[in-house]
Amino acid sequence: MPGLLRGVARTAVVAGTATAVSGRVQRRQAEKYADRDAQIYAEREQAYQQQTAPQQQYAPPPPAAPAPAPAAAGESDMIQQLKDLADLHSQGILTDDEFAAQKAKILGS
Repeated sequence: MPGLLRGVARTAVVAGTATAVSGRVQRRQAEKYADRDAQIYAEREQAYQQQTAPQQQYAPPPPAAPAPAPAAAGESDMIQQLKDLADLHSQGILTDDEFAAQKAKILGS
């Protein structure tokens, strides 16, 4: 029995040591590869910045968008307000009287 116990203990110590060494090696490799990956990423980012910088320097400015007509903007805003009001009414949040009053207010302005 003592020989068996000694053999089991020795196996546990060897396995524990192997696990600790393996974990340490794995951490070192992970750090090494993380540093390498960070360096590669930095080099690629720098190359990208150098590549896009000349393009930005010589690119013509984008054309200005034409201003929308004020009447069209007001009408679309009014339509959106009416749609929102109708949604509130259909959900039961507004009563018929409240809906009519708000609708008249929007159409009257």
